[in-house]
Amino acid sequence: QVQLVESGGRLVQGGTSLTLSCVESGRTGIPFVMAWFRQAPGKEREFVAAINRSGNTREYAYPVKGRFTISRDKAKKTVYLQMNSLKHEDTAVYYCAASSDFISRDSAKYSYWGQGTQVTVSS
Repeated sequence: QVQLVESGGRLVQGGTSLTLSCVESGRTGIPFVMAWFRQAPGKEREFVAAINRSGNTREYAYPVKGRFTISRDKAKKTVYLQMNSLKHEDTAVYYCAASSDFISRDSAKYSYWGQGTQVTVSS
């Protein structure tokens, strides 16, 4: 069975940087399409970023474009989210997700999810 484990979330000051990691285990085969979603208290889960199987195509939600970078290390089966110029509104639980379909911003396309890691940005 596929397992995704996120790490790296913590309390940081606004304007600083933070990198999240997500490690996949429990399967062999070609890489999944990977994505990051986030959910703040009282809000719906929202798309953050996604990366295709080869790592040569990336998509970003408008609020994070230019500040966040998604990347992957296929040998390590790890996906990263580099977050720069963090804002208070970035505060949320960040979830890693995997899909066997094409790259998408739709959470319904992702079959596997991690438990989440809390990112809190002070103002």
